[in-house]
Amino acid sequence: MTDATQQPLIETRAICKSFGKVKANQDIDFRVLPSQIHALLGENGAGKSTLMKIIGGLQQPDNGKILWKGKPVSITSPKVARAMGIGMVHQHFALFEGLSVAENIAFSIDGAVQGKVLNKRILEIADRFGLEVEPQRPVFELSAGERQRIEILRALLLNPELLILDEPTSVLTPQEADQLFVTVRKLASEGHGIVFISHKLKEVKALCDAATILRGGAVVGTCDPETTSAESIAELMLGSRDIVAVRKEREVGTARLSINNLNLQSDDQTLRINALELFGGEVFGVAGVAGNGQELLFAALSGETRSKQPHSIIIDGMPVGNLGPNQRREHQAMFIPEERLGHAAVPHMDLTDNALLTNLSNPAATRYGVVSKKFLLEETNQIIDRFDVRHGGINRAAKNLSGGNLQKFVVGREMNKSPAILIVNQPTWGVDALSAVKIREALMALAANGSAILVISQDLDELLEISDRLAVLHHGDLGHARPVHEWTVEALGLAMTGSSTTEHVA
Repeated sequence: MTDATQQPLIETRAICKSFGKVKANQDIDFRVLPSQIHALLGENGAGKSTLMKIIGGLQQPDNGKILWKGKPVSITSPKVARAMGIGMVHQHFALFEGLSVAENIAFSIDGAVQGKVLNKRILEIADRFGLEVEPQRPVFELSAGERQRIEILRALLLNPELLILDEPTSVLTPQEADQLFVTVRKLASEGHGIVFISHKLKEVKALCDAATILRGGAVVGTCDPETTSAESIAELMLGSRDIVAVRKEREVGTARLSINNLNLQSDDQTLRINALELFGGEVFGVAGVAGNGQELLFAALSGETRSKQPHSIIIDGMPVGNLGPNQRREHQAMFIPEERLGHAAVPHMDLTDNALLTNLSNPAATRYGVVSKKFLLEETNQIIDRFDVRHGGINRAAKNLSGGNLQKFVVGREMNKSPAILIVNQPTWGVDALSAVKIREALMALAANGSAILVISQDLDELLEISDRLAVLHHGDLGHARPVHEWTVEALGLAMTGSSTTEHVA
């Protein structure tokens, strides 16, 4: 527990930041004490990431003051922030794809330690905090969960006095999240201040001893999350809106996606599926620890990684195993990858151009090589309206959207096409509670209209909520698919870590 009379480790006073007409932060007062785990809550676009970027030196405020240990400071760059003792784990991974884990970490510590000495320190910290890591692996081979570990690890290597964690558990299993909580509590017990940004109120209530809630860029309340009900916190975050998903009974139709004797190898991942059928009207969930073949499964189903055997993947009776993504889209299959910035969307392109990316085979969007700007504008506005994508203008680059709003745009872009088959990896990663409910309800509504949906997710509550059947992917093998009511979170966690025996899909 912390002492309210203590001098804050960091304090902001009346911080303001605008992007054009959008006021991201309005007179934000925020303080974190030593040994305090302080939650920063709010829906997507509430201003959380902007405030943390200001504290981390990535952005400069328009007005207001920052005090570090009671003294006014100007945090002009991330390097200045790190030198002060501020570490930040970003929601969007700030990693160089072509470099190794160790090389990425060397950049973050300004090259102070290199070579074998750095590798030794990495492995020591990784072992101390239970973060499995291979220093020489290139980042482009890593899954989202593995990249998250690297972000956390390189922040801990600097032994920060203030550690900012932006959605740190979004791609972690329950066991990995529990290990992270042990790490966070240990850091707090040693005097470190922690800023914990999450949309998972159960985590916040279990871990944090203070919370500040933002809505519309302004502070709307503070509380002790342990003694404040989740309903009260949610109402501060979202107003009085309902955040409970409504599941309706669905009629399961014929097989729309069939997988037969699919065996693939890519980098360090393998994938083996003997036989699997996905039916119209069904949501099929795939759980698994990051790095167990999820990326290869998505790549195989989307056509980014092709099989030599056409009949290894069949969509509505058509063999497509050897076809690429655009050819599969012609059969009304759509795909939502986990990495939204760079894989699902081009960072420097605006929203209308990003809407074009998966409409290239749509004759309404392009004909004889000519792009219909009218169609793209209508399509973009439909996505924005339907999924409440908050933005500073559709002509602004995708990278300027908050992580959650970009996720809503990417999900909306594919679902707006009413696909026959939808393959989605981490559908609500980094999305606020209300938006997550809207996405899940949209997925279930799509299934109710006859689509077949396969969801890869590390959010077990999400999979248990929306799936009809569920299977675990472990070391590239897809285990036996069971009706969702036969699973528990505990059983899933054990299966995901290989601690229980599971039958393969056959």
